[in-house]
Amino acid sequence: MNLIEVNRQTCNHDGICAAVCPIKVIDFEEGGYPSAVAEADELCIRCGHCVAACPNQSLEHRDIATEMCPPVRKELRLSAEHCEHFLRSRRSIRVYRQESVPRETLGKLIEVARYAPTGKNSQCVEWLVLDDREKLHRLATIVCDWMRWLEANLPDLAKTMRVDWAIAGWERGDDIFLRSAPALIVAHGDKENRMVPSACTIALTYLELAATSMDLGCCWAGYLNAAATTYPPMQEALGLPSGHNCFGAMMLGFPKLQYQRLPPRKPPVITWRP
Repeated sequence: MNLIEVNRQTCNHDGICAAVCPIKVIDFEEGGYPSAVAEADELCIRCGHCVAACPNQSLEHRDIATEMCPPVRKELRLSAEHCEHFLRSRRSIRVYRQESVPRETLGKLIEVARYAPTGKNSQCVEWLVLDDREKLHRLATIVCDWMRWLEANLPDLAKTMRVDWAIAGWERGDDIFLRSAPALIVAHGDKENRMVPSACTIALTYLELAATSMDLGCCWAGYLNAAATTYPPMQEALGLPSGHNCFGAMMLGFPKLQYQRLPPRKPPVITWRP
């Protein structure tokens, strides 16, 4: 099979597939049929736009069959009001029930997050899931050790980060670092791939928003992520594949408390240019 094939019985010559192709590997002239350019097989990023946009399923892609792409269900689209309310009602959850999160649920959550956009459709994000409380406590302990190292070696930075406050909380029994969350999800990837850092951030954002639909709450594990970038004991404890870095971590679990209001935020700073 060629990279793309067109059903000439149903194609309506609208050129939509060529128009949406981000790499422009589909050639189209008005009144004709779409066809792949000479280097299409090499240049195509397998994003599926051509298959998804065709209104009557006239285009087949060798690597993305139409049956792999379920139809968009218009009845499930969010209204502007629903979307705004959903996004404004999102809260960073730092108080969790002790109930464990089923791995099936965590797997479904990552299944949703993997649809987050990535540069050139590289799909370069990989995942580490930790749900053993002893191991999570060990990671929190390492974060505290890292903060003590900062106090001793980089006091100005430590002061800016208020690590004294975090360490004091830990010493009195408060898990400031992972909030005693029952699970932690780490997004990681090849540290030499420039697309990976932003891809991990976007994917974790998808994951955080999707968690609400599963009655879960999330909070970015910023302290752990910071330790993972420079502190060898944390890197060893995470045990990521060789050449991979942690580019974001999310603590999650079932919220113990519920929020009843939508807090305000600062007005946006916008510069309009003609």
